[in-house]
Amino acid sequence: MEFFLVILIGLFYGAGVYLILRRSMVKLLLGIMFLGTGANILIFLLGGIIKGKPPVIDETAKMFQDIYADPIPQSLILTAIVISFALTAFAIVLLKRFYALANTDDLDDLNTPEEEDI
Repeated sequence: MEFFLVILIGLFYGAGVYLILRRSMVKLLLGIMFLGTGANILIFLLGGIIKGKPPVIDETAKMFQDIYADPIPQSLILTAIVISFALTAFAIVLLKRFYALANTDDLDDLNTPEEEDI
C-alpha cells in the first residue's frame, strides 16, 4: 500500500510540474491542484498508515496498549483540503474574468503593448 502511494505521489508531482510549465492558465491551475494533492498524500503517508485503529483513545486508558493512528497529519490534511478548495474557487473566478476580458487563456497574452516591443 505504501509503495503504491509513493508512486501516486510521484505521478501527481510529475503531472503538476508538467502542467505548470504549459502556457495555458487553466493548465497552470490544474498543475497547482495536482501539486497540492501530492503534498496531501505525502503528509498522509508520513503520518503512518495504521489499519483498523481510529485516532481516538479511551479516556479510562492509563497506557497505550495498541497502535493508534496519529490525528495530527489527518487534521493537517483536512485543513489543506479546505484551503486548496477556497484557492481553487478564487482562481476559477479570476480565470473566468480574465477570459472574458482577453478572450484567451494564454499566458503570453498578458504582455502589455509596451513590453511586446522589447
